[in-house]
Amino acid sequence: MSKITQNGTDEAEFAKPLYVPIKRRSFFMYAGATAGATALLLAGCKDEDNNVAAPTTPGMVSVGTGDVGVLNYAYALEQLEAGFYTQVRTGTYYTGLAATSAEKQILDDLYYHEVIHREFFKAAITAAAPTQIIKALEPDFSKIDFNSRTSVLGTAKAFEDLGVAAYNGAGRYIQSAQYLVIAGKIVSVEARHAAIIRDLVAEASFVDSDVVAIGSTGLELSKEPSVVVATANTFLKDGSKLDVSGIK
Repeated sequence: MSKITQNGTDEAEFAKPLYVPIKRRSFFMYAGATAGATALLLAGCKDEDNNVAAPTTPGMVSVGTGDVGVLNYAYALEQLEAGFYTQVRTGTYYTGLAATSAEKQILDDLYYHEVIHREFFKAAITAAAPTQIIKALEPDFSKIDFNSRTSVLGTAKAFEDLGVAAYNGAGRYIQSAQYLVIAGKIVSVEARHAAIIRDLVAEASFVDSDVVAIGSTGLELSKEPSVVVATANTFLKDGSKLDVSGIK
């Protein structure tokens, strides 16, 4: 089982597609957004965000409180998603796909996007609140068969749906308008991920009632951090499970 942390080999692998024209365009589009978002994040950092005691649960990773707590929460989820897509690329389902197939290109794009999201939060929190950033988490993907299309896409669907609901649910706890704008940008990308994965699993399922409040608001569903981590923690090893009780 590999750690979610990007190692040197992964970094080299991550850099390769930047020299391929279509990937380079994609990278610069997201890298540009990331650089701008990081600047906004740093500009929006307040000293008082660094001075709030976070609740701790023995053996668990507390994300902290206030805006830093929400950012750590997002960083944790992005670590999980980036770790998942990193491991997807080692399974025979992925390696057996034709290089030019749409399915492989979709999985590649999602991998790069999630790695960029993870690295954005890591860099931004490190710069803004270096003593409060959570550690690199260790995943537990032992229940996922990375050689099976059904298992990989089913888990990808679960992760992407969870990510969208998590950002939607955490928005109410973000105090800085700048942070809220950044979260809004990222969740719009996550929603596109969820839609395209859902289309691979079952065509036109991206607006099913399990993700959209059909017949009432018509909005995508949101989930409280406590609900999200109940699922996320099933994919994290002991010692890496999350405590989000400080977000309120």
